[in-house]
Amino acid sequence: MRAVTWHGRGDVRVDTVPDPTIQDQTDVIVEITSSGICGSDLHLIEVLAPFMTVGDVMGHEPMGIVREVGRDVTSVKPGDRVVVPFNVSCNTCWTCSQGLQSQCETTQNREQGMGASLFGYTKLYGQVPGGQAEYLRVPFGNTLPIKVPDAPLDDRFVYLSDVLPTAWQAVQYAGIPEGGSVLVLGLGPIGDMATRVAKHLGAGQVIASDVVPERLARARRNGITVIDSTDQAEVVARVRDLTDGRGPDAVIDAVGMEAHGSPLATIAQKATAVVPDAIMERVMTVVGIDRLAALNTAIEAVRRGGTISLSGVYGGATDPLPLMRMFDKQIQLRMGQANVWRWVPDILPLLLDGDPLGVDEFATHRLPLEQAPEAYANFRQKKDGAVKVLLQP
Repeated sequence: MRAVTWHGRGDVRVDTVPDPTIQDQTDVIVEITSSGICGSDLHLIEVLAPFMTVGDVMGHEPMGIVREVGRDVTSVKPGDRVVVPFNVSCNTCWTCSQGLQSQCETTQNREQGMGASLFGYTKLYGQVPGGQAEYLRVPFGNTLPIKVPDAPLDDRFVYLSDVLPTAWQAVQYAGIPEGGSVLVLGLGPIGDMATRVAKHLGAGQVIASDVVPERLARARRNGITVIDSTDQAEVVARVRDLTDGRGPDAVIDAVGMEAHGSPLATIAQKATAVVPDAIMERVMTVVGIDRLAALNTAIEAVRRGGTISLSGVYGGATDPLPLMRMFDKQIQLRMGQANVWRWVPDILPLLLDGDPLGVDEFATHRLPLEQAPEAYANFRQKKDGAVKVLLQP
């Protein structure tokens, strides 16, 4: 089969790789019909490159048609249309029963000290082949795939794999009071969707910060108040002007480790390109390598007693946090990989009854799998208005 594979920093290719096969009798084989490129996929060809291996199949936002099932699979059958969550979770262990599928005890990577395995995402998370491919082996066939109707088109459901539950969790963790205010930092796919979810769930004032014109225009069309800057002082000043001088009730950081700022962290991230991987693996597990500009903006912007919700990925082990400032402002901080199945019962009915979150037109680009290298380059460089890209094998 053809699949998107990792070949080094900034080097993504489409190769012919072996077809997946049933390895356990609860496995299913899914023929992929759509698979998104996520902002965190870019981390794999940049900051997190030391944890990748040449030939790793990428991608964790797939959906498709079940083509083969193990003999113990009863919940889906060949021909069923399914979305595959990015968490590789059993949905039967204690942590899954608590709605913490990202911490699944069955697939936790204990030797790495990390949580549940993820499709297509580094040796830290199980090195499980991903879904930017023609076919995907999906374990836990009775409990992991999300069965969806045969219609409408893929765009209606594909974001259940990651974008929708990640944005939904970000808003839930933000704890925005009914009619309250929220600032979203970053209008990439997750930030953009978080603004839509916040409005849908009753936020009275949704503000977002970014500098990419196409992203700002999308948000404006959806009735979001935008701040066309990422400079901390300017964002803080403008958001306070919009919130009676207090700051918003909540801030969602949808930027993460690769925000601008922090020269030392920038140097550490660039070192991943020239220092041998074995050394950088050790470095990244014991030092702070994140550019914390977005998080620091969130800390300054949020009102006293407010909440910060982190959905942007951070990777440093000892990143310095301004704990005195956070304690003084009585800030609540919530974060973590999205627990996809925790939110599916809340989100799926919305997709079956109209399109209140605008998912049908959410993608800006739909490209054949063979054009993945070009798609990655444009998304990485924010060229040609690329906000959300779907690959279609």
